[in-house]
Amino acid sequence: MKTLFLSSAGVRFPIVKEELLKILPKPLTKIKLAHIITASKVEDNQTFVDVDQKVLEELGIQVEKIDIADKKERELEYILNAKDVIYVNGGNGFYLLKKVFESGFDKIIKKLIAKGVIYVGVSAGTYIVCPTIEMSDWKKIKDNHYGLTNLEGLNLVPFLISVHYNREKYREKIKEGIAKTNLPVKILTDDQALLIRDGNVQLVGKGDEVKV
Repeated sequence: MKTLFLSSAGVRFPIVKEELLKILPKPLTKIKLAHIITASKVEDNQTFVDVDQKVLEELGIQVEKIDIADKKERELEYILNAKDVIYVNGGNGFYLLKKVFESGFDKIIKKLIAKGVIYVGVSAGTYIVCPTIEMSDWKKIKDNHYGLTNLEGLNLVPFLISVHYNREKYREKIKEGIAKTNLPVKILTDDQALLIRDGNVQLVGKGDEVKV
């Protein structure tokens, strides 16, 4: 079964953590999880990565923190093949997507998902599985694309996902972006995630689906 769990803000939000725990295939102490922190490496504030790491470790999960930017494809494939869950954290979506393609992570993750490894996305980690990461441009917080000229994502879902809708400073920018795109858009607050199993999409967490 192909399983993606695509969130706005990850396990530091209790309701999202509880929904993720429901789908893990083994007892928590048996779960091996790769915590991909690459998107955060160019951010000034990386505390959210430490918070997620602590939450996951306190659950008893075996967590390995990984930066794909300094890995070659063969090495990365060897490391990730042993994992049950690939947890791709947030940060800068442009930098993350660039390193996804440079490292070969794009090819590896598709193979892993096909064989049943669970993909968990957080913010930028959610963006990259979409047809494009144009959503990263909507908020206009930073204009640095880190040399990335093609915004095409992994195309693992047929729609865009916009996150952090509950944060007032982003809401109007998100609405403006949705009005401009030609693709369907699903919206998440920080208390929500999309659980996608073999193409079936379910909103989980707190609150109803946001419609704009």
